[in-house]
Amino acid sequence: MYGGRIPKDDAATEAYGTTDEAVAVLGQARASAGADAGFGEEILALQRELFVVGADLATNPAERAKLQPDVSLVTAEMTERLERRIDELVAERALPQAFIVPGANAASAALDLARSVIRRAERNVVALEGEGREVNPEVRRYLNRLSDLVFVLARRQAGEDEPTSR
Repeated sequence: MYGGRIPKDDAATEAYGTTDEAVAVLGQARASAGADAGFGEEILALQRELFVVGADLATNPAERAKLQPDVSLVTAEMTERLERRIDELVAERALPQAFIVPGANAASAALDLARSVIRRAERNVVALEGEGREVNPEVRRYLNRLSDLVFVLARRQAGEDEPTSR
């Protein structure tokens, strides 16, 4: 958006490239949902928000004033929406008390893959911050909460018969 040219192997490129990868994997989860239109709409909304994350990360710090909240700038409200949705879903069904082995079905497996990609994006953002790069702190919080939401959505899609690690 307002990024300028940076090398393909730059840490910022890795961070927003990983959010792009997460968009694609969430697309795989959405495609696996079949007739569950509500699930598909929810995943599409998350994919669109990840484009906001990517735009925020790709912006040259000198151009940050041009960013628009919820369009190209990650906001606290975006993160708060994720937190509310997590709370709603966990109130409907408690989370498992053991590690889960992914793969109960195609949608839950894609969501678990998306979660791991989102966690990697979060680690990339932490690395940028560690280098002293200017990063919107809400991006890291958003990615952290998004990965938790995607985990909860994966459990919902998997149903009751997920194998545990032991």
